[in-house]
Amino acid sequence: MGRIVVMNHLTLDGVMQGPGRQDEDTRGGFTQGGWAQRSAAAGDATGKAMSERMRAGGGFAGWLFGRRNYEDLMTSWNSRGGPFKEALNSAPKYVASTTFKEPLPWPNSTLLRGNLLEAVHALKNQIPGVLAIMGSGELIASLMAGDLIDEYLLMIHPLVLGAGRRLFTGDSSMRMWLTDCTTTPEGMVIATYEPGKA
Repeated sequence: MGRIVVMNHLTLDGVMQGPGRQDEDTRGGFTQGGWAQRSAAAGDATGKAMSERMRAGGGFAGWLFGRRNYEDLMTSWNSRGGPFKEALNSAPKYVASTTFKEPLPWPNSTLLRGNLLEAVHALKNQIPGVLAIMGSGELIASLMAGDLIDEYLLMIHPLVLGAGRRLFTGDSSMRMWLTDCTTTPEGMVIATYEPGKA
């Protein structure tokens, strides 16, 4: 059975919006995009933590994306090039969207059809290994409500923004169990949690 692992950058006040670029996600008038790069705490530690998590969970089985994140990553990484572009192009990608129609524009992409929770539950049963989610806050909220997320790898930056979309909202209620934790010299905490019952 597959494991769904959320792998997201967060600020100390829980903001996950727009970590990578100034223009990555300006919804709600958000003007502080690119904060993960500015915090000087990203570096090699996050890539190492993500790859170790994928290997430890039975191997990497693919990415789960919401529509918006899928389109953004496809555009930004294919225009940049480099090894991450090839890794994303060749990896299986499963996309939650009510507006997309197949064929999807990015290689190795599959549209999840019908009821989202049923489709993701079936995917977990069919595919062993880690199904990773980066970004995709609305998708995470839906899967969280359906109790389908197995693990959270959170890269918590020593930064408070005071505004922006958060990973955990007022509707979130759960007990989290810390299973691993490291820190970087820059003050970032890389913490792995498994959800339990509230």
